[in-house]
Amino acid sequence: MDTDSLRLFVLAADKLNISAAGRELGLAPAVASARLAKLEHALGADLLHRSTRKVSLSLEGAEFLPYAREILVQEEAALAALGQGQAMPTGTLRFTAPSTFAQLYIAPILPKFLEQYPGITLDLRLSDSRFDLIEGSFDLAIRNSALEDTSLKGRKLANDHRILCAAPSYLEKRGIPQTPEDLLSHELIAFADQEAKPLRRRDGEIGSFDPNKARGRVILDDGLSQKLATIAGAGISSNPVWSVHQELKSGALVRVLPDHEVADGSVLWMIYPKTNVLSAKVRVFMDFLIEEIGKSPVWQTPV
Repeated sequence: MDTDSLRLFVLAADKLNISAAGRELGLAPAVASARLAKLEHALGADLLHRSTRKVSLSLEGAEFLPYAREILVQEEAALAALGQGQAMPTGTLRFTAPSTFAQLYIAPILPKFLEQYPGITLDLRLSDSRFDLIEGSFDLAIRNSALEDTSLKGRKLANDHRILCAAPSYLEKRGIPQTPEDLLSHELIAFADQEAKPLRRRDGEIGSFDPNKARGRVILDDGLSQKLATIAGAGISSNPVWSVHQELKSGALVRVLPDHEVADGSVLWMIYPKTNVLSAKVRVFMDFLIEEIGKSPVWQTPV
């Protein structure tokens, strides 16, 4: 199978633009279209739907795309083993991460990464809503939960300790909870689908943070909005330390039940589709995040 045509297909799928994909590979639009048509003929399937206004992936194209990426990664690894191929990683890296974490820790270091790897284009999708890595053709994602999908692999970025917080103004008005049971009479801020979270005291005793059983709750689907609502005095929320350590230092937020921690086993993972070979662009980006964020997380300093 012609890997040059596969590379063109992958680029066209990423950009949803055949002409732009062809230009990146030094091909005229007519040549790029002809090469893709030849690939489709060889495979016996239409990979892309074309119209005068747009290009979109066909069902067959969406199913074939992960395999095309894998073939290109295997080619890259084979050439590297022979001391051939490109000296610096290139290509488009599709990456997704929780929006609040990305705003605080990833966006500020992107210029440094792009300066080190000018051949890599970053296509970022930053949202607290989770994208499917396989269906979305993502190369890498940051997730803050246990790794359950057997089609994915993961590498730990950092710990993700979670604590309960509230604004001083809220606690002055509503009182300070002394036990997990006291939370039931408070306003709790949470995601719509949030399940009860175990709270573990230092002596091992277990309680619960359960917005569904509380006196009232504020439902927000964005982590940053939850933090801002908490600072404004809307209620008590569960927060990763990386999100609130500055507000705890400044006094804008106060830790609630300071002898308890959310014990849900949450860890910041870098996850990627399970393949035999990790592409160079993904590997260098993961190493970069470990170096810049994971080795000495700023939020692990005492608050």
